[in-house]
Amino acid sequence: MPILHFHLAEGQYTAEQHETLLVESSRFFAEVLACPVDRVRVFIQLYRPELVAVGGVPLCREVRRAPYFSFVVMEGRSLADRQRLLHGFTDIVERVLGVDRALVRGGIVPVVPENWGIGGVPASVMRQGEVAARAGKTC
Repeated sequence: MPILHFHLAEGQYTAEQHETLLVESSRFFAEVLACPVDRVRVFIQLYRPELVAVGGVPLCREVRRAPYFSFVVMEGRSLADRQRLLHGFTDIVERVLGVDRALVRGGIVPVVPENWGIGGVPASVMRQGEVAARAGKTC
């Protein structure tokens, strides 16, 4: 179920940077959550510079690189795992895209297992053992 979205302005990065961002963040996500990489989904959403503002200034007027990312994880993931993901995705963005880390923003979207579907079946049903094991851990 791990889902990651990067929000970037068009024209600021190369196709190679996009590919590296997708591949490295997918592997990192799977590593941290100890899940098969085939469960991970990573998306890059590109925005026209005139539709993005940083500090109240549209990017078409002043080129700034201030990417945002958000990721979805099931509730029950430990605080340590969530914080490692925030830090690690920021590291990847900084290195791959050459962005000042102070301008990178990221957020976590926790989802309760009964509100997430896998093939139309709630995750709470589909992966009862995994969800129960995570719920039993202390954070």
